[in-house]
This record gives sequence, C-alpha cells and structure tokens, in this order.
Amino acid sequence: MNAIPSPRRAVLPAAALLAALCCLLLAAPRAHAAAKTTWLCSPSLRSDPCRPSLATTQIAPTGTVLGSTQVTAAKRPAFDCFYVYPTVSNQPRPQATLKIDPEERSIALYQASRYSKDCRVYAPMYRQMTIQGLLNPKTVTAKMRTTGYADVVAAWRDYLRHDNKGRGVVLIGHSQGSFVLRSLIAKEIDPKPTVRRRLISAVLLGGDVVVKKGSDRGGDFKNVGACRSAKQVGCVVAFSTYNETPPANSLFGRTTVPIAGLPASGRKDLEVLCTNPAALGGGSAPLDAIYPTTPFAPGTAIGALVPLIGFPVPTVPTQWLEARGAYTGRCSADGGAHVLRITGVDGAPVLKPLADASWGLHLADANIALGNLTALVESQARAYLKR
Repeated sequence: MNAIPSPRRAVLPAAALLAALCCLLLAAPRAHAAAKTTWLCSPSLRSDPCRPSLATTQIAPTGTVLGSTQVTAAKRPAFDCFYVYPTVSNQPRPQATLKIDPEERSIALYQASRYSKDCRVYAPMYRQMTIQGLLNPKTVTAKMRTTGYADVVAAWRDYLRHDNKGRGVVLIGHSQGSFVLRSLIAKEIDPKPTVRRRLISAVLLGGDVVVKKGSDRGGDFKNVGACRSAKQVGCVVAFSTYNETPPANSLFGRTTVPIAGLPASGRKDLEVLCTNPAALGGGSAPLDAIYPTTPFAPGTAIGALVPLIGFPVPTVPTQWLEARGAYTGRCSADGGAHVLRITGVDGAPVLKPLADASWGLHLADANIALGNLTALVESQARAYLKR
C-alpha cells in the first residue's frame, strides 16, 4: 500500500497543481477529433463501473443500521451524464496513460455511478496529471497540462456526434475533473447557443468555479450561471467542503491562484462560487450522504486515504450506505474562503480533513451530499424535458 503523503509534503505541491490546472483555462489545444475515445463508463460497455447495484442500507448518523431499500434505475433514461474524474491515477509517472486501472473504476463507482439511477453515464479516460505529478509538479510539462484537456474535448465532441442525439446532458466533475470541465464549458458550451441548450446542469465540485463578486456568473462563464432553484436548468452547482473555518492557506474557496492567466491580485472582482445543493436559495439544510461499502482500489494512494475520512461503514450486504441528515450544510465565507461548511448532528462522526486542514474535506466532496445532488439533477432533468 502506498504511503500517505505527509501534510507538509502535500500542501505546496497541491497549490502548484491548482495553479497548473488553472493554466488549462488559457489552453486551446487542438482536439484529437479523429482519435478513438477510451470510455471508462458508457452504455455500450459490458463491464461498466457506472452501472452497479443500487441497493442501499439506511444508517443513523452514528452508523447504526436502520433498514435497506432497493433503488431502481430507469429502464430508458431520458437524459445523459458526462463525468470527468479527479486526480486518482497511481501510475508511476507524472502523466497517466489511457489504460483503465482499478483506481479509475473505483472513483467512477464512488462519484458517478449513483447518477445512473436516472441518466446514461459517459466517462472518458484522459491523460491526467497523476498523484506522482501532483507531488512532484516540476516534472509536469506545459504539454502534459493541455493533453488531458484535449482528450476530454475530443471525447465530448465524439459523444455529441455519435451518442447525444439532441438529449439533455448533466456534466459532473471533481477536482482535476472540475478544472477540465471549467475550460470545456467556457470554450465548448457557454459561447455556443445550440450546445448550451442541451446543458441541464453542471456539478463541478472541488474545482473553485469563479463568478463576479455579488453575481451568479461573469467569472468562468458568461451565460451559465449558478443554480438557485431545483427547476432551473443550464446552470452550475459548485462547492468545496470544510467542517471548520478554512485556514489562511486553504487550497479551496479562495481566488489565490492565477485565473485565465491573470495574477490573483488582478482578479479582486472575482470570488469562488458556493451553491448548497440542499438549499440552493441559501441557508442551512440537512445533507443526504451516500457512499459505497466497497473499499476503494486497495493498494493505491487514494485507497489508503478514503477509510481515514471517517464515514461509518457497518457490515451490510448492500452496495451503498445512506446517512440522511447526519450533517447539515451551509455556504460560508468565514475566514475569507467561500465553501460549504458542514456540521455533524446526533452523534455523527467528525470527518477528518486530508491530507491536512488546508485541503478540508476534499475527498468527501462528491459523497457528503450525493443524495441531494442526484435528487437535484433528477428535478432539473424533469424541468428540462418539460421545456
């Protein structure tokens, strides 16, 4: 099993990674339109990590088992989801290949597969910066930073050309995946009305989407604004999770890295967007945490970290655990960072920031409110289809 990065070692490389990923906003690489997409998840795959059993065990905040339910997936999903995964590659190089490893299958299960209840999930492989590249940013070249984005653009165009057929689509990303999707939306969707009309919503977690101060848009995107209603479409949900006031060196919630090539000091008109999926209009509300019982890719760096987050995992026969209302969430600007602040209730365990307080609950972003997010996407899709 890989060693867990020490807090001191992880903080500076992570900041460098965020700066490198923001450079993607400048990049306009040639998309490999003729290249064949390697799909991690697709309805055409026989073995698809995004189509697992949806059987779920309900647990109390303390982890006590309450009962189980069988969640049924739609037989003919009426819309699609396009997912770009975060930094997970354990390959011993700064840039991953397109080979599907256990960690990509695990992250698709954890973050994207639950959406298959309502949508067809497409997830392309891309040559992302690996965990080794994150910890050793000097080994990451400018070409590497643009290659992963080009892979995703090519897959997006492939999907639109061969699979979309005019259907509405939800974009889903986390961390590096959200940074990639920020660029894709800005270049491939936001300025193109015919494509923008297919956007149901974008769920961009742990990726510091920026807007003009006091506004729901105007930073990353001109036309795609923040979601403020479960019936609003063509909008974005974005947040990073902390369970305490973010420290001054927090890696998320601050406009402290270059955006679109401009230094942070030149973008004082921007702020990081936070939209609470449980209360889009503002305020505090209960969160519906959902996460798998299956261990995350044993023997990998992320696999070593996931159990340390602190979610209770009782022994149950189902693929999923659901803890409704174990935590409440609200968007907060305390400490100058715009984040989703969560609080445990009724004896819920205190979740552990990893690798340290500057990261907050980054590894829990996709699951802490997964029930709220899937319900929101379902509601937005209904509104989209009526429109």
